[in-house]
Amino acid sequence: MAEKPKNDASRAPTPGEAPASKAQARRGFLARLTGGVVGVGALLTSWPFVRSLFPNVLYEPPRRFPVGLPEAFQPGVTFLDAQRVFLFRSANGFHAVSGICTHLGCTVKFAPYKQPKEQTVRGLTIESPGEFQCPCHGSKFHGEGTNYSGPAPRPLQSFHIEVSPADGQLIVDLAREVDRDFRLVV
Repeated sequence: MAEKPKNDASRAPTPGEAPASKAQARRGFLARLTGGVVGVGALLTSWPFVRSLFPNVLYEPPRRFPVGLPEAFQPGVTFLDAQRVFLFRSANGFHAVSGICTHLGCTVKFAPYKQPKEQTVRGLTIESPGEFQCPCHGSKFHGEGTNYSGPAPRPLQSFHIEVSPADGQLIVDLAREVDRDFRLVV
């Protein structure tokens, strides 16, 4: 009888040929490597889409905020540090002036006079309790915010103030700039 040929798995490899199990192992490794490279590529390609699902949100303080009851403020100047706003109380009312220098955004300091001075600013006679001075570059502003010395190109902003009908507190609105002559009479 003739001898049956042996199947490929049981035959011995020829001198330049690798055994079948090593070839399969190599193919498996290359398949996993290719799959990993494709997976990393897909992840990197989809990253901008995934990142867009979580937008950057800038949480800013509110532009309109209560500062307290009118009777809680003494005549003179109160600095609201968190909002960088000066709140003035005089005999005839309230007004709010920005504490941000119009030159480069430094916080200005209020320098009170020993005695309030009458000054003529913009053709108006104003009684001023002091002046604003910028510690960064030396800009100076009259007590109502008009710049008169230094590199500041514009006056300080003045903001709208109102009394809340709900609880009677003063509300400063940083989104509403008003003329420097604006006063809330309480």
